[in-house]
Amino acid sequence: MARKRRERTPSNHLELKKPDRSGPTEKTLLQLAEERGLFGQAEKREAEIGKKAVPVAISSATEDGEDDEAKLPPTVERVLETLLWSVSLAMLHFTLDVLVHNQYSVDRIVWPRIWTRFGQALLVFGLLIYVLHPHAANPSLIPGLAPRYQSAIRQVIFFTMSILCGCYVIHITNTFGYMAVMKQAPPVGCLWVWSVIELELPWAVLSLAGAGTFLWQNGYSIK
Repeated sequence: MARKRRERTPSNHLELKKPDRSGPTEKTLLQLAEERGLFGQAEKREAEIGKKAVPVAISSATEDGEDDEAKLPPTVERVLETLLWSVSLAMLHFTLDVLVHNQYSVDRIVWPRIWTRFGQALLVFGLLIYVLHPHAANPSLIPGLAPRYQSAIRQVIFFTMSILCGCYVIHITNTFGYMAVMKQAPPVGCLWVWSVIELELPWAVLSLAGAGTFLWQNGYSIK
């Protein structure tokens, strides 16, 4: 048997009512907050936080000022940086000196002479680095020259030095006797390494390419 369908009441038979637009009969949250003085308490709290924030800002500014005052003067930084570079290059000179003497020398290594040359290298490299190495306390290499040319002049000097030192080291190690190599290879090799480090990357690659071309054209060997 088929079920009987319930008859639905047409929508036009529903009773329509207007919304209640009368005001609230009870107190609102704003009225309760005003009666309990919550807004005043919030204002007092904000004032207290603002008073505490002022000393913190002053102390932070004071600490920043103390940090600025604690920084070393540019001249002192230049001297320390020169010392760091010169000691590093002098240690490289010491290493090359020992290696070259160990390779060519027939007698035992005379350590007092090695240390004497180390001290001489430290003084010479310190002077060169103090004059040529760029630093905030040494912005002008040539007095009177425009600042935009100072960096270019340094790059030209280091590029020329790298080409000359690189080619000379290759030449003496392939043509000179062992005594000349022991005396000249360590200091010239250190100057070569330092000049390449001071160069910008494109110029450094170009200088190494020049040394490689010199090696290839003259038929030298790096063994």
